[in-house]
Amino acid sequence: MNEVSLSRMGKLKLYGMQRAFESLVESRQYQTLTHDEYISMLLQAEWEDRENRRIGRSLRLARFRYHASMEDINFVQNRNLDKNQFLRFTDCSFIDRRENILITGPTGVGKSYIISALGHQACLKGYKVLYYNCQKLFASLKVARADGSWLKEATRIEKSDLLILDDFGLQSFDANIRMMLMEIMEDRYDKKSTIIGSQLPVDKWYDVIGEGTIADAILDRLYHGSHRIELKGESMRKKSKKE
Repeated sequence: MNEVSLSRMGKLKLYGMQRAFESLVESRQYQTLTHDEYISMLLQAEWEDRENRRIGRSLRLARFRYHASMEDINFVQNRNLDKNQFLRFTDCSFIDRRENILITGPTGVGKSYIISALGHQACLKGYKVLYYNCQKLFASLKVARADGSWLKEATRIEKSDLLILDDFGLQSFDANIRMMLMEIMEDRYDKKSTIIGSQLPVDKWYDVIGEGTIADAILDRLYHGSHRIELKGESMRKKSKKE
């Protein structure tokens, strides 16, 4: 009977329950449990297994630059990083409020790690997250425009609860990039959250985007309901190398 039950659990893809049931049978621990405890333990094992697999899928799909966590953020270094403000982001309520986070600072101060940690936290909370390096994203979207897959890619970006754009503004925007960014921001405005990391101060973004009218429209959508963090200090990579 146990072999049949295990087989059926496998066919039903109840893998967490299957492993828990097998473990209980082998250890004969089930003999000390009430029926309610037995069922509860099996259901808990299945729930945890599905939750872990969901998180794993979310992390794979997000494609973060770093495997980063909020617990590993260094608040000791003098980087102008307000610990209280940052820790308020851990509940990801800024996503529910459809707020943006704009993080700027010189190279090496940890922008990419910080935004990866925020994205990782959002995945743990059950949100759909996409992480992109801006140059690679716009290059791939240009190809999508050419081969007719633009709408599919744009819809995928639009549906993400949190969009993370790293290394924003390292290259000047041409007309195609401006229009693609405008469409992305328009689709997400007041509906979804966006995090942007950039070496350039926010007041320099206007010049990088170019074309005043479009730049105004893009930045207006980004600035509205945004949190701004301006990191400072020495490159952490250089500091680590010296140490």
